[in-house]
Amino acid sequence: MTARDETFTLNNGIKIPQIFFGTYEIPARDTEKSVDQALKDGYPGIDTARDYGNEREVGNAIKNSDIDRDDIFLTTKIESPESYDEATKMIDEALEKLQTDYIDLMLYHWPSGDLTETYRAMEDAVKAGKLKSIGLSNFYGDDLDKILKNATIAPVVDQVETNVFRQQKDFLPVAKKDNLRLEAWSPFARGRNGFFTNETLKKIAQDHNKTVGQVGLRFLIQNGIIVLPRSTKPDRIKSNLDIFNFELSPDEMAEIGKLDTEKSQFGWL
Repeated sequence: MTARDETFTLNNGIKIPQIFFGTYEIPARDTEKSVDQALKDGYPGIDTARDYGNEREVGNAIKNSDIDRDDIFLTTKIESPESYDEATKMIDEALEKLQTDYIDLMLYHWPSGDLTETYRAMEDAVKAGKLKSIGLSNFYGDDLDKILKNATIAPVVDQVETNVFRQQKDFLPVAKKDNLRLEAWSPFARGRNGFFTNETLKKIAQDHNKTVGQVGLRFLIQNGIIVLPRSTKPDRIKSNLDIFNFELSPDEMAEIGKLDTEKSQFGWL
């Protein structure tokens, strides 16, 4: 089985890859090369955002790839529109920058701006064939409830901070109840809290002849969470994808579960 074969099914019936190549904080000058490398290595999906400032470079890499556009699951995000028209403009700009006729998944990046009108514009973009699916990012509590209450097309995912130190144990049941699949941004916690030197992770990694990063990603996937690792280093890009040829035991999952701090590693949310 390859990464392209490993999918979850969204609430609209569409299959989504379990792993994406993330492009957050990858400078535009490095993005095209990194995305090209990721696609060659076999990443089935690419995640970007308007706010990352690299959508055009992502589009260049996809356009110049030997892989059919339909075989690449493309996600981007829009930022805090203040009106329906502004949201629609952002969607159209994303299509132009990414050089594609459709986007597989568009996320509402942060719960700011006009929530109702922005989401309505996203729904209309689905009806127009511009977007295949729509979802959220960093939405919790009342903001999430407001979207769910008014939605005519249900969001399929909520992309939130998730890693071994913030496992979202309280939010996972909420997401499941609302038929939302979680996506993990910062699955390595950006190395904070001693992620890569954690003794529990190091021991499990050694037992499987894997890296700490691979174990951290595998833990999330076995909890049903989509992962978005990122790197500009070719060896790391390839290594992060090598997580589908081993499985963590129930005891190992439980040991990693004990690492949860129930707190953001960044102090944001």
